[in-house]
Amino acid sequence: MLYFALVKSKANKKLLKGIGKRVRKIRENQGISQAQLAFESGIHRDHVGRIELGKQNPTISTLDAIADALNVQLKELVGEED
Repeated sequence: MLYFALVKSKANKKLLKGIGKRVRKIRENQGISQAQLAFESGIHRDHVGRIELGKQNPTISTLDAIADALNVQLKELVGEED
């Protein structure tokens, strides 16, 4: 059971880092600051920063708000890396 938990934990960390990396890349490509993204999405700037670092497990609602603020589809934030 412990092994399964460790594997799942590693997979979750990888997923969260990937989401954060995509959020940051899209935000920077659009020339938007973390503060601007936070304002547009209604999320605290510190929360945006933790999401981008892969240190926060955002809810679907939070990711949807970020996607709306970035004018992208939710799947672009949670999809697989190329």
